[in-house]
Amino acid sequence: MKKVASMMLLTLTCIACQQEEKVEYSPLGPVPAFAQRPGDPARGREALLNEPYITCGIPESAYRKLVPPPPKDQILAERKGRNATLPYYQTHYRTPDGVDLIVANCLNCHAASIAGQFIIGVGNEQRDFTEDPRERIESVGLYLTDPKEIAQWRRWASRLSAIAPYMITDTVGVNPAANITLALMAYRDPNTLAWSDKPLMEPPPQKPLPFSVPPWWRLAKKNALYYNAEGRGDHARAMMLGAIYCADDVATLERIDRYAPDIRAFFASIEPPRFPWSIDNILAEKGRTVFESHCSRCHGTYGEQESYPNLVVSLEEVGTDPLLAEWTTTGGTDRFIHWFNRSYFGRLSRAAPAPGYMPPPLDGIWATAPFLHNGSVPTLAALLDSRKRPAYWLRSFDTNDYDPGQIGWRYQALDHGKAGARDDLERKHLYDTSLPGYSNQGHTFGDILTEEERRALLEYLKTL
Repeated sequence: MKKVASMMLLTLTCIACQQEEKVEYSPLGPVPAFAQRPGDPARGREALLNEPYITCGIPESAYRKLVPPPPKDQILAERKGRNATLPYYQTHYRTPDGVDLIVANCLNCHAASIAGQFIIGVGNEQRDFTEDPRERIESVGLYLTDPKEIAQWRRWASRLSAIAPYMITDTVGVNPAANITLALMAYRDPNTLAWSDKPLMEPPPQKPLPFSVPPWWRLAKKNALYYNAEGRGDHARAMMLGAIYCADDVATLERIDRYAPDIRAFFASIEPPRFPWSIDNILAEKGRTVFESHCSRCHGTYGEQESYPNLVVSLEEVGTDPLLAEWTTTGGTDRFIHWFNRSYFGRLSRAAPAPGYMPPPLDGIWATAPFLHNGSVPTLAALLDSRKRPAYWLRSFDTNDYDPGQIGWRYQALDHGKAGARDDLERKHLYDTSLPGYSNQGHTFGDILTEEERRALLEYLKTL
């Protein structure tokens, strides 16, 4: 009897474990609103530009020897102290033991110039993550002699070396931030955030799925974060997740959380940049009618009485590359969802992906090329007519080489993918839509329009 009782207890325990481990995914359809903590946008902008929410980096003594002074167009006048001498994407931080570090900040991926206009909050589609950073990490140590600085360098290097295999992309311009975050989770205890030199759970696949960085100003309308509507609950807490790159304890996160709602309020207050070229207003008004008839159900309406439906659309309906949504709702990321929901972040936020994609609000859409969640379509003209989408293409990385007529970056269509690239330079810049996760299929809703309707719709999209 004792043996039977023990087996029953073990069975019940296993069932309880399975129930505890079950992940709840979100349904398709409307996404409910969640109350957001109030914040001050002005304080949020100041914190974004000056607070060191990433707390490990290169000792300043080595940085000043290795990195030349930034060009004037990378200096923001409103920054303070040492930050006033740094490019906008780097921040000064003095550690508790007195070591001055130069650390990364959010503007690495969330600011860019387009046709001479510097825009905070737009995704940086120029970033190159195709190279392994580990060789450069080691070279920094050659410039250090102070034991405290060496210790800080090793702390930074250990984290970057651990996640480096998970951040190398196939193509310049796509962003591996999601995969980097999952890799960091694998090395950190969810309760204490203590760093482990070995993974505590299986890391993500080494090859990141491609992402196009969405603009911050969409937060003003979206009820959930990310393309698959995974980020539910308190947005400020969820957006702090990148701090686990360096935060080794919950106390560090609590300090950041004091101003995180202010930063979230700043994001939501950002006015989308206006289209800087001329617009045919008569044609655009015709395009409004086309938009409201064919696009507004998913993307909302614009003008004096704006609306945004906050819908998650099924993969079958939208037809775009399914790998991201499928991976996050078929068990591929369950261990990371558990990590998040058990952690400090899960006290106010919740990770609950949906088996589809959330069509975004289109404010400032002109500035967000290339298009779709994986950046597979170079222009809005090609998005509205799937026959114009190149299977293989090289886009311009000159920030002034923008096509205001087609709305997107100028590009060169090729007759070959990465396997046929002429050299390494072409290979790293070539967008190959035949690769897993890189498909440019789907969103064919514009194909039913006439050429005149598409031309009018394109003109209207310039006004948003």
